[in-house]
Amino acid sequence: MLKYLASTFDVGLACPIRYGTDNQDEMKKQVELRHFLHDTVEIPRSAKNLLISYALGMPLNVYRDRSSKLKSEVAAVANQYDMILVDHYESAQYVPDDFQGKIFFHAHNATFLMWERYASSDASWPYRLVTWAEGKRVKSSEKKICERADKVFASPNDIDTLVGIGVDRTKFRETYHLGDDSQLTLPSLRFEDSLPVLLYVGTLNWEANVDGLLWFFDEVLPLVLAKHPEVVVKIVGSKPDQRLLDNARHLPQVVFSGFVKDLEPMFNEARVSLAPLRFGSGIKVKVLNSMCRGLPIVTTSIGAEGIDARHMQELAITDTPVEMAQAIDTLLTDREAWQVLEQGSRKKVREKYTWEKVLGSMRKELS
Repeated sequence: MLKYLASTFDVGLACPIRYGTDNQDEMKKQVELRHFLHDTVEIPRSAKNLLISYALGMPLNVYRDRSSKLKSEVAAVANQYDMILVDHYESAQYVPDDFQGKIFFHAHNATFLMWERYASSDASWPYRLVTWAEGKRVKSSEKKICERADKVFASPNDIDTLVGIGVDRTKFRETYHLGDDSQLTLPSLRFEDSLPVLLYVGTLNWEANVDGLLWFFDEVLPLVLAKHPEVVVKIVGSKPDQRLLDNARHLPQVVFSGFVKDLEPMFNEARVSLAPLRFGSGIKVKVLNSMCRGLPIVTTSIGAEGIDARHMQELAITDTPVEMAQAIDTLLTDREAWQVLEQGSRKKVREKYTWEKVLGSMRKELS
């Protein structure tokens, strides 16, 4: 996004960096920026910090992205710019109250909806109570930045959700939170080159991902292994939640591969991609990434949310353990069904979900 916008506009970047600063030099090499303002923030998700966030009157993740130093630096230069593009609601705290230009909000998703869905899940009641309360605070923050913004970029399903809490529909412009569409230039995957490997790629300490994987391990994988004992499940991502490690100790078929810089060998080896999400919001990048590469993906209605896809044409969309196990069985064994998803998913991405299409529309709205 930055590289594309910098081809038209004079761009500055301000961002808190939550997970280290290793990519600063790479950023400077790739994008010419008038300002690159940043500060490392390392505020963990904890009960103590939740209480502090309540005392400060802001959602937990807003507090976790908070930097007084960065806020001061942004305030010093903001009015040198004609517009501020706020990427995700947590960044809205950095827009100065006296900013004189236009404000555009890029909503990656209606985040409060994820909290509300988790509050109605089968988690323990203390977790559900906390997430219900957090959902209310996030909803208020998202509504506030939507109302302050001149225009809001969001996916169609998130537009409907945000309009439902009172945001003016005329402010919205359709956009999508996308994956790595450069994979469309790679040759098609081949069923006969793959192994009975199920591949999961994601952030392994994000609650929606943790919940989905635990559900998959407990409810779906036993059904799959009953028919395919040879199956291996490869989980890609750094710092897996301890609950995942504990749950998988009795599952020798589950392999944690850690962070993988180049996913191409994994995509070539695997036969099926997984996104067993039970709650969340917005378009899921992990789903679009698999679609870009053409690796057939089995997901849920939540995982497919916001994507124009049909069951067993572009995605395998399932919501019960039996349905998910059946879809995995089909894709492990039926070459023709596998090829339909491999070809259909890439075709859909080319038609609708490329950065060129999305950013071209965004640039016109900003101009």
